[in-house]
Order: sequence, then structure tokens, then C-alpha cells
Amino acid sequence: MKTTDINEQEWDVEKGLPRGVAAGPSGGDDDDDDDDGRDHSSGGNPNTRNANNCCDNAGTEVVDGVHGKRQRQQLDGGDSKSTGGGGSGAVCSAVKVIVAVAAFTVACAFVWYTMGLPFLLQVVVIATIAFVASGGYKLVYLVYRTAPRDLRALCRYYYFLYTAKKLGKNNWTVADVFKHMVVKNTPHKVLFAFEDKEWTALQVEEYSNKVANVMLERGFKKGDVVGLLMENRPEFVCIWLGMSKVGIVTALINYNQRMVSLLHSIKVANCTSLIYGAELSSDIDDIKGDLDNDIKLFKFSSTPPPANDGTYLNHFLDKASPSAPNPPEKPGYNDKLLYIYTSGTTGYPKAAIITNVRYIFIAGAYAYQVGLKYSDRFYTPMPLYHTAAGIMCIGQSLLYGCTTVIRKKFSASGYFQDISKYNCTAAQYIGEMCRYILATPPKPDDTNHKLRIIFGNGLKPQIWKEFVSRFNVPRVAEFYGSTEGNANIANTDNTFGAIGFVSRLIPSIYPISIIRVNPETCEPIRDAAGLCTRCNPGEPGVIVGKIISTNPSRQFLGYVNNEESEKKIVRDVFDKGDAAFLSGDLLVADEWGYLYFKDRTGDTFRWKGENVSTAEVEGVVSNIAGYRDCVVYGVEVPNSEGRAGMAAIVDKDNTLDVSTLSDGLQKALPSYARPLFIRKLNEVEMTGTYKLKKLDLQRDGYDIGRIKDQVYYSNSKGIYQELTIEAYTDIVSGKIRL
Repeated sequence: MKTTDINEQEWDVEKGLPRGVAAGPSGGDDDDDDDDGRDHSSGGNPNTRNANNCCDNAGTEVVDGVHGKRQRQQLDGGDSKSTGGGGSGAVCSAVKVIVAVAAFTVACAFVWYTMGLPFLLQVVVIATIAFVASGGYKLVYLVYRTAPRDLRALCRYYYFLYTAKKLGKNNWTVADVFKHMVVKNTPHKVLFAFEDKEWTALQVEEYSNKVANVMLERGFKKGDVVGLLMENRPEFVCIWLGMSKVGIVTALINYNQRMVSLLHSIKVANCTSLIYGAELSSDIDDIKGDLDNDIKLFKFSSTPPPANDGTYLNHFLDKASPSAPNPPEKPGYNDKLLYIYTSGTTGYPKAAIITNVRYIFIAGAYAYQVGLKYSDRFYTPMPLYHTAAGIMCIGQSLLYGCTTVIRKKFSASGYFQDISKYNCTAAQYIGEMCRYILATPPKPDDTNHKLRIIFGNGLKPQIWKEFVSRFNVPRVAEFYGSTEGNANIANTDNTFGAIGFVSRLIPSIYPISIIRVNPETCEPIRDAAGLCTRCNPGEPGVIVGKIISTNPSRQFLGYVNNEESEKKIVRDVFDKGDAAFLSGDLLVADEWGYLYFKDRTGDTFRWKGENVSTAEVEGVVSNIAGYRDCVVYGVEVPNSEGRAGMAAIVDKDNTLDVSTLSDGLQKALPSYARPLFIRKLNEVEMTGTYKLKKLDLQRDGYDIGRIKDQVYYSNSKGIYQELTIEAYTDIVSGKIRL
């Protein structure tokens, strides 16, 4: 895959800056737009290109990346200053470079004047030879390789901060940006396409106004928390957007949850009310007896509800005014907007706090960095209750007026079919989806599309090249980040396998680092002064993001539960008294600063004296098993040091050929990394982003007495054979050595 360099054709004149490098979470590209005959623009010609360099905007006419209209950029007073956390470090570094160049120039002039030109040339030659002999040429090559990338990222990052700061001065919420910038400028542009219906910006505004007015009439006020449990559809967005106009915080609850986990999500967010889809009524009926007596329940139906049933929100909406609400206390830029839950792969989900400013930063910074365009038509089949779809994709519609095609649920066979049908140019993915799509039979829609970019996270290197080759994907904008975290990065230049980068030249530009930790406990490894230590290139470590409370991109807002929030903070990182968000993910950087995902801390285990990355083994096992879902973890074996690998593989129809799997793993993996146990899963509990819940599987281990699924173990010849009670007893007693 070729790395695309930024040039004049990559400039998106509508957002006012070039598209294609990283600083925050999200994706975009540089190709010309595909014209499908529709009006995708939000003002101006979407195919216009600006040939200016990204550093040459000051004092010229630009297009405001958030506002979407031309204006004179004024650099007076506080507007010209960045609110960015890494700003002071970058400015100091720039000053040092300028001072050094000036000093060098003065010194050369002095030598020339006093000693003559021949002597100066001799000094320069000798200094150059000494510089090269001491390895200085490596620094020169590092500058050559990475400076253009870093400079583009810096320009885009600070330009976004400039636009975001203006919103802060206006105290605008997401709903305000939508009203004043999107609805005002392009009221009749299609914002959402769902099944056979299209929603214009004006329709979304009026529907959300109705929601806001209904909530006001029902006595809700700023700061109240309302749970929203609904399948993907435009009304989902309209409901939480409408409630935000009153200052209500919406908890976006996973509609796949049942019983205890569903009850937990409602209670942990302190919901005083719940709006749920009629299709999920039975799930609510199951927990009604355990809900607080004063919680208000509203049912929503996508079809006309029964006329005499007063529990339906639809009836209130039918009578509500579509005019703008007038709440007694208006919400602001820094107020809470949403609670979005973590996936819950290793326990109950935690409710992460999303403020209006954080929503704007997640959607906006990513769009600026990777080059998403106003003219793009987005496609997302992912659940709207998660950050990826609910902010990074839907945010392009609410903040910038882009069209988003929403699908109710993901379909592997329908993914590229939909992209072709709706003329989408940008599509969202998660790595698990890509495996499912690869497993489908080839068809014309695989390449008969106008897609210019896919963006998401979790696309594993084992299938990356195969995926982009088969489906003719011009660009992948992989990103890394978490809903609650501030250590967010993006692959902005199509580098194979990378999830983003950090500058090797001026690391303080974007204050994230990779530190040494114990891979099993995630405890930082500290030096004699009690501070954390940075990893060298090629050395795995945990990514951390420095917490700067005054900078929205560096804040850590945490969870509703303060105790859970404190667990994600590491203190005394590089200076006494500082703090950083501890991601819990193991990454490794190469010599150019590109970052690659290795594993989750706690998932990596040691066997035969070697560290085993579960993420890497999962990628290999899944490929050999026909792209099936699988999860790898370590299990304890008596009389053995470390943990033996175990792979749980989804095999509902019992078609997995264990002997073929055995042969493939022996060829693809070193002996210490091969799973010694295989579990064929007949029933599967997954998260809303198609991840297996690992904790219960780890607890089961290979205990054949408590597992109903078929389990296999690797015998002395390296061949998998079924684990019986007798074999299990022999392994536990030490008769069978693994």
C-alpha cells in the first residue's frame, strides 16, 4: 500500500484546512470527491481546491472548519491563542530552533568576516564530517522522514483548536452548533438516510425541538439523567439531541443488555427516567420490579402506537411544538451531554462522561486530522450508543452537515452492497466486522463503489492488506482511543498496520507517551526518583495521556463512579505532582514514531519464558479458522510456570476442523505462542461491538467439569485431541505434561 502525501488536492476548502494527519481520534482522505449527482455540500463548491499551504492561513480568508462559512480570520486578542495542552512545549521548541539557527548564522558570519571564506568552508567540512561520524545523519534522516508529517498534524491540530475556542467563547453546545451552522446554512440538505426514508437538517431540528418541549412540559430540568434504550434509527439521535437542549444528560444504553447488566446500566447512571423502543418491551418487563418506584418510563414506537396507551412518547410528540424550546436554565459548552458506556468485556460497563466540548473535540479533531469532507456520504452499521458511531460518525452530521447513512444492524453481506447503493464515500468499521466481511463470498459490489476511505479501529495487520486489496479500499484511517480517555491518536497517512503516531522530534507537541509497565498488573515501572520511564522504539509499553485540566483535549472526565475514575489515573509520571490517563493498552513505537497495538495489559501472559500477545495470536487463530470469532487468554496449569494459552472459538454449527487448525497453527506460530487448549463455543455472549466477553471464559479455564462445550488439548505430538475427564485429571495431577 502506498503512503499518500498531502498536496494541494488534499485541501478541503469547505473545512478550511488540508485533510490527512493525526492528533485526535478519527479518519478522512485526500482524493477528489465522487459526484453522484446529489447536493452534498454545505455551502460552496465541494470540488473546489485551495492550493495554499496549511501554514499560510493567518490573516487570510479561510473557511471556518466548524461553522462552515467563509469569513475573515482575525488574529487579535485571545482568539489567536491556542487552548492546546502541548502548545507551550511546541512554542518553546520552535523558539529554541530559531535561536539555534540565528546563533549558527551569526557565528558563520563572524568567522567569514574575521578569518575569510576558505577558512569557514574548511570548518564547515570538518564539522560536517564530525557530525556524520557521530551518527548525526540519523537525526537528519529522521527530520526528513517525519517533519512534514508532524508539521501537517500540528497545523491541523491548532487550526481545529482555533475553531473550537470560538465555540467556547460563544458557550455553544452541540445543539447550538447544529442549529446555527448546519440548519441555518443548509436546512434542506439530507442529514440522515435510514432504510427508505431521508431526514433533512430542518426535520431533525424540528423533531428534536418537539422532544425538548415534551421534556420541559413533563417537568424535566437541566442535570436530570434519562436513559435511552433504542435500536439504530434517526429518532435515536433526535431524542438525545432534543433532550440536550433542555440540559438533560442522556445515558446511551446498550440495547443488547438483559436482566442484571441492563439494570446495572440504568442504576449506575442514576437515571430518573427511561425511554425505550417498543421492540425492547419484554426486556424492560423483566426488570421492572427491580427499578426504583419513581422512575418514569416512556415507550417509543417506530410505527403508529395504540391510540389509548398513554405510556408512548409518540403521543406527546404528536402534540408538541416544533419551535425552539425555552428552558429556564440554558446548557453550555462545558456541561454534560451524554453518558456513554464502556464495552464491558471484562466486567459491568462503566458510564463515561461526555460533555458538549468533548463531543466536539472527538468528532472535530478526528475529522480535521484524517481529512473527512463536507461532501462525504458516511455509512455506519455500528450501534449509535457507542462513541465510534454516535460521536465520530454522527458528529460529522450534527457539527458539519454531512450525510450519514444509518443501518439498523450490521450485515457482513450487506456492507459493501449498502455502500454502493447509497453512493457512500466514507465508511466506518471495527476490526471484527472486517473479518466477517472477508468471510463472505466475492460479489460485484465488493469493488463497484465510490468509497475513498474507511475509518475505525481494530483492523488487524493479519487481514489488513487482504481486506483493502479485495474490496479496493483506497485508504484506511485507523484510530486508537477510548470513550473516556485522552490518549487518542490516528493513522493519517495510510501507513500499514499503524494506529497513529507521536512525534519523535518534538514529543511535547501532543503529550502522550509509552511507559514501561508490568504487562500483567499494568503497574508502572519507576526509576530511582519514583518517576515513570519511557519506552524506547521497539519496546512495548502502555500508552498514557497527560492530564491538563484547562485543555479540553487533555482533560480526563472519567466515569460517573469516581472510584472507577481514580483507577485510570497514574500520578508522578515524569514530574512530581503530574498525572496521566492510564489506557491499559500495550503499544509499541517504531523508529519513526508510528504506533502499533500489541495487547491489553492483563491479557498478555508468559509461557515457556516468553511473553505471549493474545491480540496477535487471536488474529492468527481467526484467520486459520475461517475468520471465526475467537478470544485467547492464559490459564494456569499445575506444576508449570506461567500460563498456558487457551483459545475459545465460535463454532455454533460444529464445522470447525480441529486437525486443520492444528496444522495451521504449527506453521504460523512459534511453539510457546500456540494455544494448548481449544474450546469450541456453541453459545456466545458478545458486547455490542462484537467482542467476546473474556472474563467468564478465563474463569472457566479448561475445567471440563463446568464446561458444556467441547474442549481439546495439545498432546505430546502437538496434535489437538478431545479433553476427557480422565485427561483433565492427568493434566491437573501432572501425569500429562504440557
